[in-house]
Amino acid sequence: MKFSRADQEKRWAALMSVMAALGLTALKIVVGILTGSLGILAEAAHSGLDLVAAMVTYLAVRYSSKPADSGHLYGHGKVESLSALFETLLLLATCLWIIHEAIDRLFVKEVVVTAPVWAFLVMFISIVVDRYRSRNLYAAAQKYNSQALEADALHFQTDIWSSCVVILGLFCVKLGEWIPGISFIQSADAVAALGVAVIVIYVSVELLTRSVQGLLDAAPRGVAEKIQKEVEKLPGVIDCHRVRVRYSGPHLFVDIHVLMDGNLTLDEAHAITEQVEDSIQKKFTDADVSVHPEPRMTP
Repeated sequence: MKFSRADQEKRWAALMSVMAALGLTALKIVVGILTGSLGILAEAAHSGLDLVAAMVTYLAVRYSSKPADSGHLYGHGKVESLSALFETLLLLATCLWIIHEAIDRLFVKEVVVTAPVWAFLVMFISIVVDRYRSRNLYAAAQKYNSQALEADALHFQTDIWSSCVVILGLFCVKLGEWIPGISFIQSADAVAALGVAVIVIYVSVELLTRSVQGLLDAAPRGVAEKIQKEVEKLPGVIDCHRVRVRYSGPHLFVDIHVLMDGNLTLDEAHAITEQVEDSIQKKFTDADVSVHPEPRMTP
């Protein structure tokens, strides 16, 4: 099967995200183990799930590009929403572990945490990489209306903030080393891990809502109104109603009823429906449009 240029660009963006997640996960695991920092280990776990989520996104983008067939008459776009849902569940699972371990370190056991220069370095590298890939993913998502890539882009944007939280925690650990009188501030590492968890939960809820809405064929906000307004401007169209729209991955499906003069010939009515389809596809590229003409009889 040959992939279009759009599909190739989406797959390339997703593949680069996989490679970045692989490198960051390995780097954070090594540094987290060497320093004993829960904040970095939490970020390593987060990046590990990022890797799994990025791989799922890559497979979803690849599979969603398949054309419609006898078993999937509306194509395979829904797999993008399904991958976003899977990513959300992974994120929530990560949060449970981070919260449990952070509370355990704050109130139950004591763990010695160090904050060498290279611990800060790995987090700054993480911020740079996440900034780069989130921009690439978001650009591809906007260009090709990909829900899976947009979910990944949003995910990695929040990774930047969580990395900043971890750096703050490491800085507090360093202050505790420099000023023995405030050694209690070293517990800020576990607090920083809780901060990571809060950020991830926030993103997870947003992704969960978006993915469930996609799977339930929720109408995209404002799209039906825009289509109705655009169609009713066309000559020969008396009224546009029963506008139904839904996304399947990057593909928009539109079903509308159009009221026309009942005295028009079949050829004339067909020409108007073609104009209706063209006007919608100018606003929403590659939309799949079905027009049901209805006659209004005049005396």
